[in-house]
Amino acid sequence: MTRTGNKAARPRKVRIGDREILAHGLESWRFGDIYHYAMTASWLLFVGAFATVYFGVNMAFAALYWLGDHGVANSSGSFEEMFYFSVETLATVGYGDMHPASRYVHLVATVEIFTGLSITAAMTGLIFARFSRPRARVMFARNPVVGVINGSPTFMVRMANARHNMITDASAKLWITRQETAGEGLRYRRFQELRLDRAANPMFPLSWTIFHPIDDASPLYRQDAASLAEVDASFVVTFNGLDETSAQQLNARATYECGDIHWGRHYVDILDVDENGTPYIDYRKFHDTRVEEPGPVEAGSGSAS
Repeated sequence: MTRTGNKAARPRKVRIGDREILAHGLESWRFGDIYHYAMTASWLLFVGAFATVYFGVNMAFAALYWLGDHGVANSSGSFEEMFYFSVETLATVGYGDMHPASRYVHLVATVEIFTGLSITAAMTGLIFARFSRPRARVMFARNPVVGVINGSPTFMVRMANARHNMITDASAKLWITRQETAGEGLRYRRFQELRLDRAANPMFPLSWTIFHPIDDASPLYRQDAASLAEVDASFVVTFNGLDETSAQQLNARATYECGDIHWGRHYVDILDVDENGTPYIDYRKFHDTRVEEPGPVEAGSGSAS
């Protein structure tokens, strides 16, 4: 549940996909979504935050032990030794040298052990969730291209499976989003799915290029770079499939601005056969495009390029 209020708040930078926007009037509520931040933070920030919490908890309990008036046996009562005793207690190590010697310290140790078990359970769950989260290593070409395929202008996006394992039941969708104005003068952003010539692929081990024919039923019909820029058009490609190695569903996404489109071009071929007859794929050319040749170009299978 999102908390909002009348309290003025400073604008906050919010990242949505590859875009960064300023959000005004949104009340900060970071502690209400700790799981989201724990899952989206970098590993360096995640480990650093855990180390800070671990150190802070031990410092707090060390202070409580230090206030216990020598309630820990076999210790001098210094704050340093209380800190080490807290670390041993929080980790339930129990070396046996220092141990509680008063009711007060027993009570504090009981609370700390419970706290330690809770932190350990939470961290174990978070670390497992971060490691087990499926990540698709699907590469998207830096630029979409518009070229002639079978005599018809076609919008194309190339993808590749960087893991080289088998992704089955793969499917892709292509969307255009643009600014439109209603009859009442209201401006809104419209999302419209673009029809793909082949939206599904039974096996996706290497490369796949998706095709959207620009016919009279296409929102791109008779559009060019200038007209798309006028409506601030952008494109979203979504991908999903089943990774046979992990038996997990994979999802990936790429976003393109209208200025990213290469008009009148085709992707450079990256699949070929060497002198020994062994097929190979050259990722050094994955993002490269070439000026389309005059005349119609055969589409081939549409599953690899």
